[in-house]
Amino acid sequence: MTSKNLKPLQAWNELDDKAVAIARALAADSVQKAGHGHPGTAMSLAPVAYTLFQRFLQHDPTRPDWLGRDRFVLSCGHSSLTLYIQLFLSGYGLTIDDLKAFRTDGSLTPAHPEYGHTKGVEITTGPLGSGIASAVGMAMAARYEKGLFDPESKTTLFDHNIWVICSDGDLQEGVSAEASSLAGTQALGNLKVIYDDNRISIEGDTHVAFTEDVSARYRAYHWNVIEVAALPNGDVDRAALEAAMSSAESISDKPTLIRLKTVIAWPAPKARGTAKSHGSALGAEEIAATKLELGLNPEEFFAAPDEIISHTREIMARGEAARLAWEEDFKKWASENPDRLALLNRLQNRELPAGWESSIPVFSSEKEIATRTASGKIINGIAEALPEFWGGSADLAESNNTMIEGGRSFLPASSLMKDADPYGRVIHFGIREHAMGAILNGIALHGLTRSFGGTFLVFSDYMRGAVRLAALMDIPSTFVWTHDSIGLGEDGPTHQPVEHIASLRAIPNFAVIRPADANETSIAWREVLKRNKPVGFALSRQNLPVLDRTKYTSAEGVANGAYVLSDSANKPDVILIATGSEVHVALAAQELLATKGVHARVVSAPCLEWFAEQTPEYRNSVLPSDIKARVSIEAGIALGWREIIGDAGVAVSLEHFGASASAGVLFSKLGFTAENVANAALHSIKKVGK
Repeated sequence: MTSKNLKPLQAWNELDDKAVAIARALAADSVQKAGHGHPGTAMSLAPVAYTLFQRFLQHDPTRPDWLGRDRFVLSCGHSSLTLYIQLFLSGYGLTIDDLKAFRTDGSLTPAHPEYGHTKGVEITTGPLGSGIASAVGMAMAARYEKGLFDPESKTTLFDHNIWVICSDGDLQEGVSAEASSLAGTQALGNLKVIYDDNRISIEGDTHVAFTEDVSARYRAYHWNVIEVAALPNGDVDRAALEAAMSSAESISDKPTLIRLKTVIAWPAPKARGTAKSHGSALGAEEIAATKLELGLNPEEFFAAPDEIISHTREIMARGEAARLAWEEDFKKWASENPDRLALLNRLQNRELPAGWESSIPVFSSEKEIATRTASGKIINGIAEALPEFWGGSADLAESNNTMIEGGRSFLPASSLMKDADPYGRVIHFGIREHAMGAILNGIALHGLTRSFGGTFLVFSDYMRGAVRLAALMDIPSTFVWTHDSIGLGEDGPTHQPVEHIASLRAIPNFAVIRPADANETSIAWREVLKRNKPVGFALSRQNLPVLDRTKYTSAEGVANGAYVLSDSANKPDVILIATGSEVHVALAAQELLATKGVHARVVSAPCLEWFAEQTPEYRNSVLPSDIKARVSIEAGIALGWREIIGDAGVAVSLEHFGASASAGVLFSKLGFTAENVANAALHSIKKVGK
């Protein structure tokens, strides 16, 4: 039995059996040396991962970035040795010493796989459920890219699979259910998931909490489901698994779940099937006994015989041959599709087309407009210039203004929905915020396109895990959060974010942008696309004035994160620092203070993270260190502002939940008024004078 991706293979032989035995022993030895880790799953999954990497996965270990490769996602990231050992055996550059350094400082084999750290690792996994959810995004991205480069399906160059190994824990997490449901609706035939059904988690038998019929659930999601029982002795029925994987490859109209029965830690005599083997070293005596079961020398540690390595690394030659054949076909496609080739080259180089900035609108100060509405117009302008730009919302497109007009709905050809297009630009995530975030991460990881997803800011809580992973991986996932404050009004405190902006700012390597008006929103979007970094917008529901830039400084200052929007004629007595809708309150307070003979500077600070990146000289020019009187104005908790305003500063903030009332009533009642800000400024000046 062979894969369609690789050259025909010889029948499975004794060297393959021994390679699997070596892989199991390496898993046990690595955890034993580290003194901690998860040996059991890596041992039982060794034949699964080996079969995938040696016989099905289209990959070239010498070119981990090959465009035509399949993607592999180890969703159960705690079983990282499952992946590391195959990377070692396949020739990705990992060595025995790397396995010996498992879970140690600076090693290429950290506890959980880390994207960008180890060659062959496509995604950072560990938080259960996130891997399979992001794999859905990868599968969606593959289809969208097919539409960019081969919509007539004249070639298979852009057809590849997303393979996933997941665990009971992954399928217990809600995010996997959200994403799997959407994957079925999207009929993602390029998504192949192997579910390791071993019925063990840290607390023991999963049936203490997880008893549903998973196969029935996935069939209800419109997945193809194949069940593979274990052998009578408890080992993986590898031949039946290979048959299932071959069958899965032939299915192109729906995702496939292979439900594989396994016994954790097989064949350890005492540890197999136990919860202890999930997350603890087996111990020297049990490892020795296991090696005897495997036909290996119990006195050898980290054994990797040359004949086995030579055998397993034949995949390098097969992978190279597959890549070279692909490249020959690619040359023919490139000669016949010069425009599409130019697009592909631009996307691979992460370049933007010349003059693309002209697609971003400039807004007149004659009419007020909500920043969410401005963002929607900007998104549509960008979409005209960038065919790689696509996205949607968690069922809130009309509220988030994330609809690409005329973009058609990204839905399979089999869909009966209006405007369905397998290569459409509008993603309907459904009411699945966490899955949306993880899917955006998968799209970003797939590498060529730029996507975005929207919901209300208050619901960023539901997707925080995905946001954190985007920041951890440093990938350009873009989150559009609207209804950014009590300014959303009558929907009340359940929908009014209070602590959310501060909480999101606490995530390292993540930028939060809260623009003051439409033109700040334009510059922010431009910078987001240029920077290729993880970012979240916080946009207003309510209309805001568009600042007249003949009276105030240019919105170009947004690129620096914070800038002097309106200065005083004389040296400022106080600096008013605001974000979003509250910038307009600060400007009104500046005028009020002027009538009292107080000179105030207004600083708009749409992105504190970008401001922190600037030179000390620039930061001091905006917030001079010798001006101690400062006021921060933001309709959320003051957490994080103290280091900016200092001990003499005063925070005009919201330290409790909102209420159901109009925006105007709430801003007045809760102190976001020119009068209150002016009083805060006077108080700060007084504190400095003490």
